[in-house]
Amino acid sequence: MSALWLQVDPRSPTPVYQQIVDGIKAAVAAGWLQPGDRLPSVRDLAVSLAINHNTVAKAYQELERSRVIEVVRGRGTFVAQPGQRPPPDVAERMDKLRDSLRLAWIEAYHLGLEEAEFERMFWQAREDARGGERKEET
Repeated sequence: MSALWLQVDPRSPTPVYQQIVDGIKAAVAAGWLQPGDRLPSVRDLAVSLAINHNTVAKAYQELERSRVIEVVRGRGTFVAQPGQRPPPDVAERMDKLRDSLRLAWIEAYHLGLEEAEFERMFWQAREDARGGERKEET
């Protein structure tokens, strides 16, 4: 099973395992991976990405802890149903998300963005995450 939708850059300052976590989360959010889809085995993904299998195992452990994926012993690793079982650190992650949104709003204010423009940027970021391409308006 190939994972062409997932790319890692060993020269990036972001650890490779975190790139895998972020890539799988993005693929699920974009709809490229659906709940119930089977993911490559740790070994297959490691071979596909030409990285150490322990790196993939660490990423899968983080994704399982976050309830993004579920491992069914003897059957494989699958994309989990979102929200079916909230992750153990849901409150902490919600606080972090609120902080990120607050900081984005503060930055938008200091850039002089109108509320409608900030909202448009939010929705465009959603489309970008889903793989939509947009040409900049001139």
